[in-house]
Amino acid sequence: MTRLASRLIAPTLATSCLLLLSACGGGGSGSNGALVTAINGANAAPARGTALTPVPDRVVRLSVDQFKTLLEADSTGKRVEQAAGVPKCGIDVRYLQYQTVGAQGESVPASGAIMLPAGTDPACNGPRPIVLYGHGTATERNYDISNITNTNQPAAAEGVIVAAMFAAQGYIVVAPNYAGYDKSSLPYHPFLNADQQGKEMIDALTAARSTLTSLSALDAGTLLVTGYSEGGYAALAAHRAMQAANMTVTASAPMSAPTAISLLIDYTASGLPEFGSTVFFPLITTSWQKQFGNIYANTRDIYEDAYATGIDTLLPNYLSRSDLFATGKLPQYAFFPANATPGPLNANVAIEYGAGNLVRQSYLTTWFGDVQASPCPGNALPATAASLSTTSPLDCSPLTGLRSAAVANDLRNWLPRRPVMMCGGSNDPTVNFTSSLATAGYFRARGMTPTSLSVVDLEASGTSDAYSAARAGFAQAKAQKRAQSTGTDAQLDQSVAFAYHGELVPAYCMQSVRVFFEGVLNAGG
Repeated sequence: MTRLASRLIAPTLATSCLLLLSACGGGGSGSNGALVTAINGANAAPARGTALTPVPDRVVRLSVDQFKTLLEADSTGKRVEQAAGVPKCGIDVRYLQYQTVGAQGESVPASGAIMLPAGTDPACNGPRPIVLYGHGTATERNYDISNITNTNQPAAAEGVIVAAMFAAQGYIVVAPNYAGYDKSSLPYHPFLNADQQGKEMIDALTAARSTLTSLSALDAGTLLVTGYSEGGYAALAAHRAMQAANMTVTASAPMSAPTAISLLIDYTASGLPEFGSTVFFPLITTSWQKQFGNIYANTRDIYEDAYATGIDTLLPNYLSRSDLFATGKLPQYAFFPANATPGPLNANVAIEYGAGNLVRQSYLTTWFGDVQASPCPGNALPATAASLSTTSPLDCSPLTGLRSAAVANDLRNWLPRRPVMMCGGSNDPTVNFTSSLATAGYFRARGMTPTSLSVVDLEASGTSDAYSAARAGFAQAKAQKRAQSTGTDAQLDQSVAFAYHGELVPAYCMQSVRVFFEGVLNAGG
């Protein structure tokens, strides 16, 4: 669920554009301070999906040569370009402001990016397909995916790779920052709230589309929905919401996504916590407490005294993730106690158990007891053929607020009518790949055919298909990461594991997603 690591794009990559800014046409988002809603003297907030600035401000414009120079500034950028392909188009990045809702239906402003292809190549002109992109988990409140040339911006890495993969290849990109980030006035983020995130993706898209004429951009009427990690979850939630509203969706492609969130919650209690759980879990409990109000009576019901006070307002935060750890606001690794019952199921997750832990043993006992007393058919650990092919994976009645909320927000409860592709790596320690397998298995059991449902495992190196180049690039990136690291074999393995979700997988899943989208479009959409 973690956001793309900032190391994805080395500082020189973004710095290169700073040197070009006088020719790039910009260098910052459109306004200062929290987004406000000015309504011609009225007190009512704007409707959902309203663009708060009819002509979104330009953040930066790069010619195709300038963007190519930016990508080729260092080895990391070259790796991105290798996966994305040589840019066909320049990019014109705009700062989008729109109205959406929070977890309780409260009307709130939010922001994001519109990335427009620019240039003389035919791929950059005329009616263009739209990619609606959801970003990965961020802890930093100032996350702004439009600000791709600011080396201090936590979203710059993800913004550059999305621009390279889609906008520079001729797609219009709409990418919300989400409520609770950047200049949004919402004091929390509705993390993994399927209803809210589906609505917000629609709101960002609606607002962006309303501005395209003012930006001299043409919508081809094809909509491709994707996202990474949390953004993959948001993408599939958006597809569900759009289908329910009879909106046109051409295809969707969630990447490394916690779509089977109740499975991941059950796995966590059972001895398989994810890398990054000390960050993800406070985001989850705050979000679902806002949504349902029954996750806890007091934060001390779940969290140790050292962390309980203020944890419900901690994230997102203006501190970086490393500063949150350094200042003791969260432990870096110790999610459960060192002697927790149940303990880690394997040595790979043992790092999540230790002194100075975040979650109380008493809560773990209640949580795991609920897993045992009220098991969900689709959440077996280890997964079985039956659990991955049941048509009723969520036929269970959890007793705890946490597990009930997880079932309510799990996306194994509908059937897409348009093509879906899921991508990830089967060794991902941050978002267990079983989430994708379980979601796809449910769709398959409900009747989706191989022609409309694809699952791409980047670890399946022996497979020969349209995604072979992405798998080969991923294998090479893993080998390079290991070669650049030092230590024992176990330490080298850990170095790759830490980089797996945020650094190694994203570019190659995005490469696979674009291949999938191109196939859908070439087949007539």
